Amino acid sequence: MRLTHIRQRLRASGAKACHEEILLRAWSAALALGGGKRLPGHSFPLQLRAALPAIDAELQALGRVRAEHAGEDGSARLLVELADGQTVEAVLLPRDGLCVSTQVGCAVGCVFCMTGRDGLKRQLGSAEIVAQVALARSRRVVRKVVFMGMGEPAHNLDNVLEAIELLGTLGGIAHKNLVFSTVGDRRVFEQLPHAAVRPALALSLHSTRPAVREMLLPRAPSIDPAELVELGERYARATGYPVQYQWTLLAGVNDGDDELDGIVRLLAGKYAIMNFIPYNAVDSLAFSRPGRERAMTMTRHLHQHGILSALRDSAGQDIDGACGQLRARRIDSMRPVRFAARAVAIPEPATADGKCQGGQAAGRTRQGS
Repeated sequence: MRLTHIRQRLRASGAKACHEEILLRAWSAALALGGGKRLPGHSFPLQLRAALPAIDAELQALGRVRAEHAGEDGSARLLVELADGQTVEAVLLPRDGLCVSTQVGCAVGCVFCMTGRDGLKRQLGSAEIVAQVALARSRRVVRKVVFMGMGEPAHNLDNVLEAIELLGTLGGIAHKNLVFSTVGDRRVFEQLPHAAVRPALALSLHSTRPAVREMLLPRAPSIDPAELVELGERYARATGYPVQYQWTLLAGVNDGDDELDGIVRLLAGKYAIMNFIPYNAVDSLAFSRPGRERAMTMTRHLHQHGILSALRDSAGQDIDGACGQLRARRIDSMRPVRFAARAVAIPEPATADGKCQGGQAAGRTRQGS
């Protein structure tokens, strides 16, 4: 369901524009629509008042919490069941944040991510995206929403922008606290600058080496990291929000000095923040996170070169925090066999003459367990 469908339903029940705003604001704030002290139900048309219980039930059915796992860091992972029985994940973050999903599954297929293991199942409607916020707000205060959960927001752009517009207006969330995360898609840079609500932008970089990034994000649009940074810089200057570059730290893959040199080359002088995010371990994948000291050294190195950077604590380490694990456990419990592991080739860093170190184009191989 899209938000346009909800508006049509309200209008068909006698709602005027002012009534729509009251009800959509109430729903996004997790208030029951059937009236009460905080809703001026007496001012609604009689037809609308009669229809509100049914409309409220329809909105509540958009998403229900199937499972909830609380972490020691204040995070909580929610497995949300949609009206058709599909499931997505939303994560309550410390400091009043929420991470929401935009798709069931994902088509990008990042090799270190559980979400894309089964590919894309379907898009979420804009109302299903906002429903995750309403569910979260029924549990705690939410002042920031990041579109970093299951799915690639750029592949569901119309629904995501529709949800962002509601959250940034009637939903009462500051525009800079709505964070659109993407692996990079030219449509994003064409449409976001003209959106009614322009969110902050997070770009999944993960490597400055094109071959390595292509290996890690095999079905992402083919955009050179340098071009991606330039596109991000234009958006940052236009909105006044720095681009948040996301970098999942994978030991032996993208934590080397060559990558640090590449980051300095690309981000020096840019309106940007580099977020290093230590990898959340997944049992069926052979990737691992580098040691804490190495991660801190990388952060200090960027600071020394004038690049704002942060080492982010991955929320929910004690509750299988990597995106898609909660849903994957539910799916695996219904399967007779597990997926076979796959090998992932890691391209070697190029030397000054353009040849691969060690002389092997295939590079190292990481074998899933």
